[in-house]
Amino acid sequence: MITSSKQKAQEWANNPAFDSESRKEVQELINSGDDKEIEERFYKELAFGTGGMRAILGQGTNRLNKYNIRKATHAISLVILKDHSSDNRVVISYDSRNYSLEFAKEAAGVFAANGIKALIYKRLNPVALCSFAIRHHKCRAGVMVTASHNPPEYNGFKVFWDDGAQVTPPNDANVIEAFNSLNDYSSLPHMDFEQGREKGLIEWLGEETEELYYEKIKNKCQRLELTQKSGSKLQIIYTALHGTGSYPCLKALKNIGLTNVVSVAEQDKPDGSFPTVSSPNPENPEALAMAVELMKKNNADIVMGTDPDTDRVGVSLLHQDSVHYLNGNQIGLLMLNYILKTHREKGTMPKNPYFVKTIVTTELQTLIANSYDVETENTLTGFKWICRRMGEIAKEQPERSFVFATEESFGYLSHEYVRDKDGVSSIALMGEVALYYKERGMTLIDGLDEIYEEHGFSQELLLSLNFYGLEGAAKIQRIMDVFRDYSEEGLSSEVIESLTDYQNLEIKSFSDGSKKPLGFGFKSNVLGFSFNSGNKLFLRPSGTEPKIKFYITIAEKKGSLLDKKRIAIEKAQAMVDILKKKVEAI
Repeated sequence: MITSSKQKAQEWANNPAFDSESRKEVQELINSGDDKEIEERFYKELAFGTGGMRAILGQGTNRLNKYNIRKATHAISLVILKDHSSDNRVVISYDSRNYSLEFAKEAAGVFAANGIKALIYKRLNPVALCSFAIRHHKCRAGVMVTASHNPPEYNGFKVFWDDGAQVTPPNDANVIEAFNSLNDYSSLPHMDFEQGREKGLIEWLGEETEELYYEKIKNKCQRLELTQKSGSKLQIIYTALHGTGSYPCLKALKNIGLTNVVSVAEQDKPDGSFPTVSSPNPENPEALAMAVELMKKNNADIVMGTDPDTDRVGVSLLHQDSVHYLNGNQIGLLMLNYILKTHREKGTMPKNPYFVKTIVTTELQTLIANSYDVETENTLTGFKWICRRMGEIAKEQPERSFVFATEESFGYLSHEYVRDKDGVSSIALMGEVALYYKERGMTLIDGLDEIYEEHGFSQELLLSLNFYGLEGAAKIQRIMDVFRDYSEEGLSSEVIESLTDYQNLEIKSFSDGSKKPLGFGFKSNVLGFSFNSGNKLFLRPSGTEPKIKFYITIAEKKGSLLDKKRIAIEKAQAMVDILKKKVEAI
């Protein structure tokens, strides 16, 4: 018998497993007659997505609340306990979002009830500190309560495994299977937080773990002699966007000598309502608006901002009296080029060096790596795949040396102490890069042009389209179906050479229709169009948000740099316009 959303809602409102406030919220929703909202909250069970779950806060099976936090935590516990290890410990961290600390304590209570010791940070901390603690304390897993850069009505739950990276196969499948098997909220084990502390099953993580992390990333500074001598010459405007970044990022900058930092005071204090921005995403220029105004007022050199869990970094600067917002590919280009150039100049390039990027990240990075005899590793989209590959190489090819990892969505990693994108160390590295160019009388835009002159220009655009709720999910699936079966010879001004289907693991040639297997280890719902020109287009539904993303890369190697930029930008915008029309018609 199929249970309707209304029936599920009434069952929730009547279930004594939920507290009175939870039942009251759902009963009032039923009484209001808001059938659409009832459908959205109860049409499905909240599912694990990319490394965990993320959803709108509220009561219901498809909302994030303490009961779904307990369910997810118990699922992790069941997987951990399967191998009967005698030393089961986990790390818990949390950001500034509404209910993050409460959810972190709920998770600690479930782990404790399962006999698993929970090490929970005493204060909110970034993703990097969660990953670092897992690795340093040799824990079995970890969770970070965050919805990253989503709007304020969201929260989420990132799951990490014993390597400090977000959970990947087979562990993610095992957790999902356990999660899906839990249908009775009343049977979920849970221990009061203070009782767990008294029993020694919950322990606050002290500052010594944090301090060790800061010391290690200080030692990764590429030119510490430069930053300590001239660091005060670079004026930085920093914004935490009401997240976890203020203390750790300012400390990381200060530790290497970048002391001339002005914070955006109105955005410095953690606040889950994010009152000064519509969305706390440093990828978006509007989120950096207050910092940019402060940069103009102070005639500062650079703006840097981080999202609530401080794993993404956005950058803006003044160049020739105009404000420029760097995209994630450009930031990665500057970082990679700087690291490799420094190693070459100092004679410190490690043996068998490699760097990692995702398939949708600019190929200009590969060209830079090639010029320094550094091997490139490509992975599926998402930093969990980057870090999984790092782990595989460390285990199977220990003679190879990691130098850098990046993805186009503003994530970077320049060390091996954590296994996720690290906004704290990236803030320090980007400040160092900006200082390096300033000492040469250049801005970061000049630095990019220097790279483009040597390796060619590439314009990357991200078209991100939101489709909400049940109807939106169906629309996104239709879009993927249409493009998966795409049969036209061209798209915009580009002639299609092949279509790579990362879900079906095959490559289809458009010249003769033949198909060949794709030698890729894991499936993912991603499509990649390769054009005869060498340009590319990728399509990917987000694993954590109600959106589909189109990644466009247009490279130009002929003509002056000005001509290359103009032609590539025009072609990329034309592609965007065509894609919008096609999506609208689906």
